[in-house]
Amino acid sequence: MGDKTIWDLAINEANAKEASSGSNEEASILFVGSKNSGKTSIILRFLDRDEAPKPTTALEYTFGRRAKGHNIAKDVGHIWELGGGTWLSKLLDVPINEENIKNISLAIVVDLSLPNELWFTLENLIKSAKQRIDDVIANLKASNPDVVNQLIKASWERIGENNPDKEMISPFPIPLIIIGSKYDVFQDFDSERRKIICKTLRFVAHSYGATLQFFSCKQEALMTRARALISHHLFATAASKTLQVEHTKPLLVPCGLDSLQQIGTPPVGDDDIGRVTARNPLELWKQAYCGHFPQENTNNPAMVEDPAKDNQYAEHAIDQLRAQKDEELERYRRLSERRAKESQQRAKAEGFV
Repeated sequence: MGDKTIWDLAINEANAKEASSGSNEEASILFVGSKNSGKTSIILRFLDRDEAPKPTTALEYTFGRRAKGHNIAKDVGHIWELGGGTWLSKLLDVPINEENIKNISLAIVVDLSLPNELWFTLENLIKSAKQRIDDVIANLKASNPDVVNQLIKASWERIGENNPDKEMISPFPIPLIIIGSKYDVFQDFDSERRKIICKTLRFVAHSYGATLQFFSCKQEALMTRARALISHHLFATAASKTLQVEHTKPLLVPCGLDSLQQIGTPPVGDDDIGRVTARNPLELWKQAYCGHFPQENTNNPAMVEDPAKDNQYAEHAIDQLRAQKDEELERYRRLSERRAKESQQRAKAEGFV
């Protein structure tokens, strides 16, 4: 004891304070979704930045900070935004990685004013994100074989292990948020269209153990809800337990609080019952929804088969240019990853003074 210097005592005291204040693990949230759906607006509102949103060209990173009680140190929340709708989903490799898989949430923003694109966007982004997460988990199994069980346990803790619909739910491996944007336009739809869209989104969210929430940058109450939701996922603030499922009002459905009984049956018309060929409930809801709102995404490059891979369309000069562009995209992905790490380091330095 007598050999300890004043520096040893200071280090011990700092370590004790850190241990008593809890874990300093930093959380991240990734925003993906429809083009021009308002992802940037949501982020700017959360950060209290009074500036006009600019189109997101590819993958962008920023961060928010929050004071930890009376301490000088601040929590840092990392915020990612992927532009381009479903087209640039390959860039998911940058924000979803082995280092943060247990501390990242995914927010999918769908445009409620475009119901004929909603299912396509939601389905493809969930599929792309799930594939990336599966790849990360596979890479981690050698060094951390318990990672799968840890993610599964955490997902059921969010939903509730005694949920009555447990057999029908396939929890998403990381916290999932579905945000329906442009509610100010959606609220003027006729009642039946709103009911179909709301029920369908509720079923999808419930199936994956996701939180569902409607948003409009023109309605202050909905902006306040969105800020609280992001704060919960970034800074572990209290989660909302308010449940609002009426299709005549903006939906607010925390994960695990909805039920199949309340959602009801898929909106399949009497004339369509004989044509239904679904193999599972999610596919049944897809057929029912798309029967009312046929998906129109012919201009989205992610929707069509890639003609560059078809030999009958081979053009040497064009193929060379395409290969060059693919290389440029890959370089951009690596550059984004490096810049992101540098930004995170700066954020950490500024956040923990």
